[in-house]
Amino acid sequence: MIKAGIIGGTGYAGQELVRLLLDHPDVDICFISSSSNHGIHYSQLFMNYFNRMNIECIETPANIADQNIDVLFIALPHGHSSSMLTKEILEKMKVIDLGADFRLTNVDMYNHWYKSNHPNPDLIDSAVYGLCELNREAIRKTNLIANPGCYTTCGILSLAPLIISSLIDPDSIVIDAKSGITGAGRALSLSTHYTECNENMNSYSPIGHRHTPEIEQMLSLLAGQDIKLSFVPHLIPVNRGILSTVYCKPNQPINYEQIREAFVQLYGNDKFIRLLPKGISAETKWVKGSNYMDIGIFLDERTNRIIITSALDNLIKGAAGQAVQNMNIMFGLKEETGLDRISMFPI
Repeated sequence: MIKAGIIGGTGYAGQELVRLLLDHPDVDICFISSSSNHGIHYSQLFMNYFNRMNIECIETPANIADQNIDVLFIALPHGHSSSMLTKEILEKMKVIDLGADFRLTNVDMYNHWYKSNHPNPDLIDSAVYGLCELNREAIRKTNLIANPGCYTTCGILSLAPLIISSLIDPDSIVIDAKSGITGAGRALSLSTHYTECNENMNSYSPIGHRHTPEIEQMLSLLAGQDIKLSFVPHLIPVNRGILSTVYCKPNQPINYEQIREAFVQLYGNDKFIRLLPKGISAETKWVKGSNYMDIGIFLDERTNRIIITSALDNLIKGAAGQAVQNMNIMFGLKEETGLDRISMFPI
C-alpha cells in the first residue's frame, strides 16, 4: 500500500482528495493535517465520512521528513508549500503540491504575478508541471509535482493540439472561462456570500489574472515561441464545474476534419479526455463528480474562427483528481485507478 499524508485536508480540494484516496485500492491515508481543526475527528467536519473513516486532524508535523510516508499531498494556498519543503523531504517521499508555488518556472515571474517573493526558489527546478496528458514521462521520474489548477488545465488542454499541430495564429487566442463557487476556496469572503453570488455572474481580473502566465508558459513551451493571450475568468452561481470557451484563428485554410484529427492524434488514447461528437458542446453537468474533461470542437466558417468548448469538475480533474492521477503515474499504477467513475447526475 502507498502510505499518504495530506496537509490542508479540510478545504474543498483537500476534502475531495480525502474522498478519492479513501476509495483508492492502493492507498492508506496516514494523517490529515488542518491548522484550524487539529484534534477534531474528520467526520465531525464532513459527515459524509461518518462510520467510514476513523482519523483525527492533526497539526502539520514539524518533522515531515520523518513521517514514514510514501507520498505527501499539500492542498494549501500559494506561499505555504514552498515554505515547508526541503531537499531532505523530497529524498524520502514524493510530493504533490496542489498550490501554485512550483507551477511557474521563472522566479521573477512568480514574484511579479503573486506580488510576493518566492519562499523557496531553489526547489523550482526540481518540480514537474503535473499536466498528465502532456508530461507523463517527466511525471514518472520526479519527486515533486506542481499540480495544475482548474482554469489552466481546461485552457491548456483545449489549445495544446492546435498549438502542437501549428494550426492557429498564436496571437489570436482568447479564453473565456466560467467557474463554480468552490473554485474560490472554502475561506469566507464577501464575493462568495450567498446573497452576493446567487442570481449573479461576474468577470473578475479580466486583465492580469495570475493563472494567465501559467497558461502562456505551457503553450509557449509547446509552440517553441512566446505566446501571449487574453484570459477572462467568470464566477457563476453553481457549486462545481469549469466551462471554457476558447476562440482562435486558423493560420491556413482548414476544415473541421483536420482540426478534429489534431485532437485525436494527441488525446486518442487518453482515458480522461473525451472528444465530443461533431456539433456537441461541452457541459459541466456531464463531468461533475468525475475526472473527465469533455471537449467540443467547432469551426465557424463564416468568421473563419475555431471555437473549442471544454468542461471539467474544478475539484477533481481541476485539482484532487488530477493529483491522484499524477500519483498513479509516479507509482507506476494505471492512471484510472481510484478515478474510474462517470459523473453524478443530477448534481
